[in-house]
Amino acid sequence: MEQISQSDRERLRALAHHKRELAENAENARIMKLWRAQAEGRRDTPPVRLLYSNFSDAVIAPRHECVGAEARKIEWKLLDETVGRDLFGDDTPLSPTYDIPLFASADPFGSHPNLTRAENSKGFHINPVTDDLEADIDLFKHGSFHADPEGTKAWADFVSEIIGDILPVRITMNGLTAAMTNPLVQLIGMENYYLAMYDTPDALHDIMNTACTLYENYFDMLEEKGLLLPTNDFSMLPQESFAFTDELPHDHVTSTREMWGFLESQETTAVAPETYGEFVYPYMDRLVKRWGLLSYGCCERVDNIFEPYLSRWKNLRKLSVSPFNDEKKVGDLLRGANIVYYSKPRAEYVTNPGPLDEEATLLYFKGVCEAASGCLFEIAQREVGTIFNDFNRGRRYVELAREAVEKYWKP
Repeated sequence: MEQISQSDRERLRALAHHKRELAENAENARIMKLWRAQAEGRRDTPPVRLLYSNFSDAVIAPRHECVGAEARKIEWKLLDETVGRDLFGDDTPLSPTYDIPLFASADPFGSHPNLTRAENSKGFHINPVTDDLEADIDLFKHGSFHADPEGTKAWADFVSEIIGDILPVRITMNGLTAAMTNPLVQLIGMENYYLAMYDTPDALHDIMNTACTLYENYFDMLEEKGLLLPTNDFSMLPQESFAFTDELPHDHVTSTREMWGFLESQETTAVAPETYGEFVYPYMDRLVKRWGLLSYGCCERVDNIFEPYLSRWKNLRKLSVSPFNDEKKVGDLLRGANIVYYSKPRAEYVTNPGPLDEEATLLYFKGVCEAASGCLFEIAQREVGTIFNDFNRGRRYVELAREAVEKYWKP
């Protein structure tokens, strides 16, 4: 690894001190109470966050000061963890540590997507690697997985030498995930995927089974090599939430059944529930049985598949509720249950050009809060493409969401 320059070292140490201060102040103590309530299954004030993942070019890149490549990796993470608190005043919890997730991953198919990306845009077009799943079934048989505990430790030691006296460095693990429909659609496109359900159902089942089996083997490997770590507290869940719970171990795990898992299938949001039940649910069900707790969903509908399918998973603890859902119906389904109504509100209220329409924003959040009343509740504004470099706009948006919670949400 490259030598860290003195100026980069000073920058990293200053950021580490800043995170430590935020983690130990009274505001973080208040925020931690919100997350502890969720961990204990208590219907207390929900955490509210504004997530920047789709506009990092505006909130991270301009604040980079480090020059060296390795230093910039460390700097990015330190800036990333404090964005919510520094810029938006939201309820992002912070630990007085620098956490490094174990270097481990799985690739279900092994083939690489062919994407055409729009210039200066987040959009892209999928160029299918095949239009004939039956003839080219071997394209989906090259999946693999790996874990690099030695590389993880080497990186942890490297970071620790720079900032470890300020933020102790920990090797951790995020919630386990097993994406199947998304990487498949990235390879063949949505049209081919939907047509395959009718034209080549056996091939589609074969491909889904291939992906599912690879993930099962990946989890077996992690168990057999003793590489599992607790997924709790500040561990991340893949849809940008946290793993706080009192139902899973905090200190030592030996099985994936003692851990959080995450699944989603945005790509099937337009098919009938019965079609989801035929082509997706059986494979997800196999994986759900490998985990202690489950967080489900991203930007898809869940209101039409909860009762026939998702409700069967007794370890489901967090359900993503995007604006594509009948939010009131989901609230009715989750009211009184030990499943977090993980709200992902409509983004246009904060992304529309011009001044923030506070009245319209508050009215919208009124509906969200009323729908989620009686539920374990969490608000995370995702899918934001821009706030026009106006961080006060983001801060005020968070304040409006909190105002709505105080006025309209009932535990």
